[in-house]
Amino acid sequence: MQQVITELLNGSYGDVRLNEPLAPYTTWKIGGPADVLLIPHDIKQLVSAVRLLHQHETPWTALGRGSNLLVSDKGIRGVAIKLGDALETVRFEGEYVYVGGAYSFIKLSVMAGKEGLTGLEFAGGIPGTVGGAVYMNAGAHGADVSRILQRVEVLLPTGELVTLQKDDLAYAYRHSILHTKPGIVTEAVFKLSYGDRKEIAAAMAAYKDRRLRTQPLQLACAGSVFRNPEGHHAAKLIEEAGLKGLRVGDAEVSPLHANFIVNTGQATAHDVLTLIEQVQNAVSERFGIRLVTEVLVVGER
Repeated sequence: MQQVITELLNGSYGDVRLNEPLAPYTTWKIGGPADVLLIPHDIKQLVSAVRLLHQHETPWTALGRGSNLLVSDKGIRGVAIKLGDALETVRFEGEYVYVGGAYSFIKLSVMAGKEGLTGLEFAGGIPGTVGGAVYMNAGAHGADVSRILQRVEVLLPTGELVTLQKDDLAYAYRHSILHTKPGIVTEAVFKLSYGDRKEIAAAMAAYKDRRLRTQPLQLACAGSVFRNPEGHHAAKLIEEAGLKGLRVGDAEVSPLHANFIVNTGQATAHDVLTLIEQVQNAVSERFGIRLVTEVLVVGER
């Protein structure tokens, strides 16, 4: 590891920060330090860094915007990679949009609406990057990424850049092939449709109003914690099990939305994981359904 650190510090790979606490880089504001936090400034630095890490067999974890992610209290061994500004690009060409993997999915939704393009209204409340949305097949309001994605450029752990078509991603509910064959999404191409700007704006405003009324957006959280079991809504099961307001430390099942766990102050990853287990056990005992987490847990346990 020391050899890798020396090469990262002496080479042109971007910002290199040692023993960097990761809580500020996550929407939950939870997480211990990474041995190294690397922030490449452009695609060339990113590719070079991943090739170096592959050469030294050094593990790495992509952070994105740190949403939908729980970093353990001990933090991440190896290198955490946060994509820099160079991958926050967007370009519209007719009904197609070419967007970098680090671009905000919410911002993309707004930009598409301003272009008079429909198809991304559902993304207005999904707090992650485009790369994360592609990885998770993020969705809301009955729509998801798989409906509009055309292809993606992915950086493999070997440092090779490849293009995957939508069908290559084997999309399912909140799942893609990137869960089992990891890589970093550097660019995505979406196909949208021309629509009525007023109707697009109205739909986005309605979704936003609903989120403000039903989600604890003023507190540190990671969005929906559990996947919806087939034929059920996780939030409804948790609420009917009487778990709203259940706390472990400063982690709390939101009284506003039962599928959100909020950090009310100094919650730890251990607090959140303990609360998740309590919710899973209670729902299983009440309904015979085992809830599966949607958030990804990374780092040393």
